[in-house]
Amino acid sequence: MLEFEQRFDLQSDVVSDILKKEASVCELTEEYHSAVDARILNVQSDGGVLYSWKGATGTTRIGKYNRGTKQNQLLYSFDKQVCVSSCSLNQEETLLAVSLVQNTRGAEHLRPMSKCLTLLIEIRPINNTKVLKAVDCRVKVQFLQQDTNRRSVLESHLLLLTEDGYADLYHVLLTKQEGYRVVIANPERLARTVERIVEDFSWVQWDGHTQRLYYLTHKDHYLLRCVQFYPSHHCETVMELPLELPAKAFPTIKFVNLGFDHYHVEKPETELVRMEVFTNRIGSMCVCYSQLLQDRRDRQTGTREVMYTVVLVHKDCSKTFRVSLDGEQLQQEVTQLHPLFIPMGYYILVYLQDHFLHCVNTRQEEMICHSLFFSGRDVNLGLPRGSADVTVLHSEEEPRGTLLDLGSGEIHAAELSPAYLLRILHSHTPTSYSGSSSSSSSMAHPQHLAALHCLLVYMGNDPNVELQVIDWLCNNAVANVDSFDRIQEFILASLYRISYDRSLSLDKVLPYSSVFDMQELPQRLLEIPGVLCSTELHIKAALRGKGFWAELQWNTERTKYLEAVPNPRYKTSQIKAEWDKLRSKRSPSSCMNHIEENTKK
Repeated sequence: MLEFEQRFDLQSDVVSDILKKEASVCELTEEYHSAVDARILNVQSDGGVLYSWKGATGTTRIGKYNRGTKQNQLLYSFDKQVCVSSCSLNQEETLLAVSLVQNTRGAEHLRPMSKCLTLLIEIRPINNTKVLKAVDCRVKVQFLQQDTNRRSVLESHLLLLTEDGYADLYHVLLTKQEGYRVVIANPERLARTVERIVEDFSWVQWDGHTQRLYYLTHKDHYLLRCVQFYPSHHCETVMELPLELPAKAFPTIKFVNLGFDHYHVEKPETELVRMEVFTNRIGSMCVCYSQLLQDRRDRQTGTREVMYTVVLVHKDCSKTFRVSLDGEQLQQEVTQLHPLFIPMGYYILVYLQDHFLHCVNTRQEEMICHSLFFSGRDVNLGLPRGSADVTVLHSEEEPRGTLLDLGSGEIHAAELSPAYLLRILHSHTPTSYSGSSSSSSSMAHPQHLAALHCLLVYMGNDPNVELQVIDWLCNNAVANVDSFDRIQEFILASLYRISYDRSLSLDKVLPYSSVFDMQELPQRLLEIPGVLCSTELHIKAALRGKGFWAELQWNTERTKYLEAVPNPRYKTSQIKAEWDKLRSKRSPSSCMNHIEENTKK
């Protein structure tokens, strides 16, 4: 279903190198065999991986794997074993920010006796350590990216986000000593540089590639906001979006994309809602969240509904899906009952292991038949360890999805398999929801249509894939059992691919599918067995800013305008009407009749 390319393996890329270094520290002539307990702490925006491990002399060390050079670098060593809950390295690799949590099971405790101690450490060379916070709540640390054109100014900017629901920005001025030593200038005045950025959030997500901070506040209603940090480190609120979420959706603060805390285990019953935000460079934004409807469980049929929503900000609408799960498949941990959202181009893959996979088309969103849906026990993305420990690493510039498996310490790039989609086209009874033949027959039509569009539009730049689609069309030209015209779909989808990347607003104008010409749509193209879909228009997003935000605002406004215009999309039936009108004005010649007959054939 997906094709994977491994980009990082903690065991082969890091642990093997750690064992050699520890053997050298202990002056061993043979291989070091003690457990090092290597753990991934954070993934930098440049692809570098920060990690920690237990040293041979009872220490805790922090290192970085450089994806470009494939080399490991020791950043800092604590003289005893500590619990690192958050870690970030500045772009110049001169400062290391670390949050340590109390290890209540050990004899040693941090001093002062606080739950979390946040440190700012000079590491070029290793020098002073500054305590930023000593509080009784978790603290996440994250450096902002520097402006490469202002390297003459020695400064770093550090975000501190706390479990108390506020975010502070530290402006750290640096100075050089002896030509190479980089130290904090006036460390005693560091507390005076703090700027409060956000207050009273219940959920927060960091996007390191675009330097954006999304956060959720709740007073009268839930409001999603975004703070954009610019290269000059000026920041502004560029988006406000009201969301319909259940009361007390986040009983505890939820951190997304802010590193990995191996010492904090979230109770399954506390994660009532799981939410993530994804953007695309062409000016699209999707807010995805899921929730469990435990109070709607049907005791007689043994089913449960999973509800998830995809807010298409660029389309000024949101789509909510309800999927009924078979009771026999619910014999698993509650943590498995939140689907995984994976951005892949302009598709959002919604995956619940052993239950369903929904490839939501965020460009051709008007009809459900342009999105792929599979279900049943055989639904498997091909992840080696399942999806329980998988985290999505999103990059706006990356068309493929990136998945981190914390259990194995592996990072993979993933993309839809064209071979799998081609098998769907060649199959007359694709995987259905219930497995019955009648349901299989009804599911075949929309799956053929969705797979055809995915191959031609999303993967159409591959000439080999296009040739295989043409081969399928030629071999099945006579026996067309689908409820749509395959030839027309091929032509329209191919033409749409040429221009779709230029502007999202063209989606409301271009005739990308022949189903819009049908006077009466077959029911099988309007529904998916076992899935209910509802659409809400006019989501009331307030946007401002420049760059990506100006493009997103333009796409949203054009969508609103075209929604108000009657029948904005050009239909191929209009060509036929003009052709019939032209024919009625003159008698066609025998040559013209011959051309028309050949066209019909």
